[in-house]
Amino acid sequence: MLLLVGLGNPGPGHANQRHNIGFMAVDEIVRRHGFGPWRARFQGLMAEGVIAGEKVLALKPLTYMNNSGHSVGEARNFFKIAPQSVFVVHDELDLVPGKIKVKLGGGHGGHNGLRSIDAAIGKEYWRIRLGIGHPGDKDKVLAWVLNDFAKVEQQAWLVPLLDAVAAHIDILIKGEDGHFMSKVTTAVFPPPPRQPKAKPAPASDSAPPSDTQE
Repeated sequence: MLLLVGLGNPGPGHANQRHNIGFMAVDEIVRRHGFGPWRARFQGLMAEGVIAGEKVLALKPLTYMNNSGHSVGEARNFFKIAPQSVFVVHDELDLVPGKIKVKLGGGHGGHNGLRSIDAAIGKEYWRIRLGIGHPGDKDKVLAWVLNDFAKVEQQAWLVPLLDAVAAHIDILIKGEDGHFMSKVTTAVFPPPPRQPKAKPAPASDSAPPSDTQE
């Protein structure tokens, strides 16, 4: 059994904000893989399904970002899930928009949602980091993460990223984190088409003039 957590803030006012990309990703995974309905549990919303033959519990904490660990800790303790079987999807300022990075363990990097989860279950859980970019000034970070995605962002990379994460999450569930990152990255940033090789110039049928005379 695995616990898949999306981080965000509850309520319609936060639904389209950059900080809620974790909620968005888990919503798309639940939809694509035909999970059961969302139900209120563990200070959040939980849905159950199966991916790659594994039972997966999807959880969206409704405690607000800074207290996400309260919800995650309750769910993990109730089902006795090892931290290494917990996957947390969250926004990442230090990755360019649309990039993804997956890692087992590590620090919270100043992310208050991860800080709260670290305190609740320790650090040895999987982090699925979805890049939202950085505003370039630390004083603008709060406004940046709490603003909605622009339409151009949604079309350029957000929708492709969410689609790719949901489409290929089974690869990560099987333990192939590198392959998962590669598939998602290729889907969001496809390589340019190969240019056809130039055809060699056709050989001339006429022989060059001779400099000798008979």
